[in-house]
Amino acid sequence: MTRSPLHRLVFGVLRRLLYLWVRSETINQSALTLKLDRSRPVFYALPSPALTDLAVLDHECTKAGLPRPVLPVVVGPLHEAAAFFYLTPDPDWLGRHDKSGAPPTLERLVEVLGQHAEEDAQIIPVSVFWGQSPDSESSPWKLLFADSWAVTGRLRRLLSVLILGRKTRVQFSTPIHLRELVQHNKGHARTVRMAQRLMRVHLRNLKTAVIGPDISHRRNLVKGLIHAPLVRQAIAEHAEREHVPQAKAEAQARHYGNEIASDYTYTAIRFLEVVLSWFWHKIYDGIKVNHIEQVQGIAPGHEVIYVPCHRSHIDYLLLSYLLFKNGLTPPHVAAGINLNMPVVGNLLRRGGAFFMRRSFKGNPLYTAVFNEYLHTLYTKGFPVEYFVEGGRSRTGRMLQPRTGMLAITLRSFLRSSRTPIVFVPVYIGYERVLEGRTYLGELRGASKKKESIFDIFKVLGALKQRFGQVYVNFGEPIRLADFLDQQQPGWRDQDHGPQYRPAWLSETTTRLGDTVARHLNGAAAINPVNLVALALLSTSKLALDERALVRVLDLYLALMRQVPYSAHTTLPEGDGQALIEHVRGMDLVAEQKDALGRILYLDENNAVLMTYYRNNVLHIFALPALLASFFLSSSRMSRALLGQYVHALYPYLQAELFLCWEPEQLDEVIDQWLGALVEQGLLRQDNDIFVRAAPSSRQFVLLTLLARSITQTLQRFYMATSLLLNSGQGTLSAEALEALCVTMAQRLSILHGLNAPEFFDKSLFRHFIQTLIDQGVLRVNAHGKLSYSNKLGGLAEGVAKRVLSAELRLSIRQVALHRDDGLATATL
Repeated sequence: MTRSPLHRLVFGVLRRLLYLWVRSETINQSALTLKLDRSRPVFYALPSPALTDLAVLDHECTKAGLPRPVLPVVVGPLHEAAAFFYLTPDPDWLGRHDKSGAPPTLERLVEVLGQHAEEDAQIIPVSVFWGQSPDSESSPWKLLFADSWAVTGRLRRLLSVLILGRKTRVQFSTPIHLRELVQHNKGHARTVRMAQRLMRVHLRNLKTAVIGPDISHRRNLVKGLIHAPLVRQAIAEHAEREHVPQAKAEAQARHYGNEIASDYTYTAIRFLEVVLSWFWHKIYDGIKVNHIEQVQGIAPGHEVIYVPCHRSHIDYLLLSYLLFKNGLTPPHVAAGINLNMPVVGNLLRRGGAFFMRRSFKGNPLYTAVFNEYLHTLYTKGFPVEYFVEGGRSRTGRMLQPRTGMLAITLRSFLRSSRTPIVFVPVYIGYERVLEGRTYLGELRGASKKKESIFDIFKVLGALKQRFGQVYVNFGEPIRLADFLDQQQPGWRDQDHGPQYRPAWLSETTTRLGDTVARHLNGAAAINPVNLVALALLSTSKLALDERALVRVLDLYLALMRQVPYSAHTTLPEGDGQALIEHVRGMDLVAEQKDALGRILYLDENNAVLMTYYRNNVLHIFALPALLASFFLSSSRMSRALLGQYVHALYPYLQAELFLCWEPEQLDEVIDQWLGALVEQGLLRQDNDIFVRAAPSSRQFVLLTLLARSITQTLQRFYMATSLLLNSGQGTLSAEALEALCVTMAQRLSILHGLNAPEFFDKSLFRHFIQTLIDQGVLRVNAHGKLSYSNKLGGLAEGVAKRVLSAELRLSIRQVALHRDDGLATATL
């Protein structure tokens, strides 16, 4: 074809004719960053013969300034007419390949390198994908001819070029140095086979990363589940336990499999991509993605599990869309069975959703089928996505992780750890969530609304609102093997049978959940709405004049730039004034003008809703706010005393807000924040003493606003300890204390006008009480009653005096002392 001037002329004409129609691009711009030794010859390995693929490759190489595949190349005494070869020979008209034998070019290269030790050749495996460009696909008809794992013949390839030629992408793999293989001294034949196998692995990983691994049809997949040993055992036990025939138990297992399994089709994925492209551009001003490059680097050859935070029903659609757009496989997504609604459920299933019941309790057969299904996905290398929070966060905070899916993943990995598993945290931040109105009702105490197919259509009624931007940050990956090495150093040496459940599994799973949550918070995207909400909700009247608000926002931005929360946290562009204008344009703040300028404030509806957006980033400001709060009642404090109080409170803040720093890192971080507060003029350092600004100064006002962002959290801590201390030793159970805390918080929120619904969230009190038990501060006796150290009272009062006003402390103590005895008795 290209071995004579005539063939080259024909090829050149064909390429020009092809590019009258075809448009191509290189995925991730890999061709521009390949680390090639320009002094060594370069060859390209294509999966199978296709003149169109070769023409596209030649075009992209020319664009990127890489050596062209159709030109002659010299390796020592060997003169090759072209710098490319195919790993498999020509297919027949049905698209079938005979994979026996090796490419003659590869045979000659290995032979020459075996005879000339100074020579080397670089081979770059290349894949060409037709119909994979998501930025312009608009026809469901075109989706039918997009690339997949199905065998294709010449006719289908011709149709693909005609229909999808303007949506073609090329992906280059890392160069393979043939000299390194020859140096193994395995002999000519074995070296050729090694090179073939290595290139096939590279190409398969490329294809897997772009369109997903080759997975059986759903019917065959479910059939495989039923014949898995653990499921067969569960079927037999179910038949014996329920006194039903084996066939009926097997039919029940098959029913569970069909209920669970996705019906993943690439046609549906592309159809959803077309619809979602319109949706995102219609609803939001844009989607900003950060740190996805690290995912593109680890996806090939790894089992990737995406663990996003859960703020909206559209989270998983958004993530699948972005992954597909960036050349990565959309994952199989764990969805609640409540979303398996008519029509919509079927579409979601075809888009990769698999459905799970809210509880597996009391149904070992369902549990076995579900576990085997996930294990099948993991071992086949298909990416998976699930939400460790379980459900959507109605308050904007990171919810306590639900460890069920993590435990299943851990057991599957212990059962077969051949494919390395890596968790990828994904933080999704909205400037306005679609469910804002629903959340507003739930934040005010309304019951959780059940999902309905009609919710999809209700979204259309909200299109007149401005929803701003969406931020998607990929956090620091967690490699499961490395995590286990750290938590359980000897895990590799243990015998991992199919039913292996070590004693350490539960505790390790809990730690894994906490680690995932911390990495998620570490990838937070701070947006203008977050910062404006944080500033205005810290004021007593939920209002500031515009110039003061600008100063507060500029302070927050300066602090975050000086002491970044983590390497994966991102900040908004612009200064405080730009942030205000952005939020005003979304109608989230009201304003009033007078002769002195504008006053910006939150009305009743927005005040409640903005607590949601404030809570998205509360963890980022928790530590500097805590440090600032110590100076509300004290004008000066020593570094030693600051450290003592921070260390005392940090375990509880970390447990509630999933702060990223380990206790041993705390002193260094405290010094960084104190330095930043001094730099911004909020504190002054006098040797080992830190002094606040004068109460009449602008800096003191800024310090006070910063401190107030964490005040409500500290108030809840003080309420729980006050109630416990007032009740006495061994009188309250954890459940009774939790109920009393909720009642007191509801009362105080009315008395003090605390417009923050999560202030009396029972789950926050429950977790604080559990953390006190975990820290050894509280003990549970044989009767389930709580006892505490005699030092608790002094420590609680000592800290409270520093961070809470005398009025609020008195109010809490009075409510705790004079609470309704009937209520107390009822909760005991």
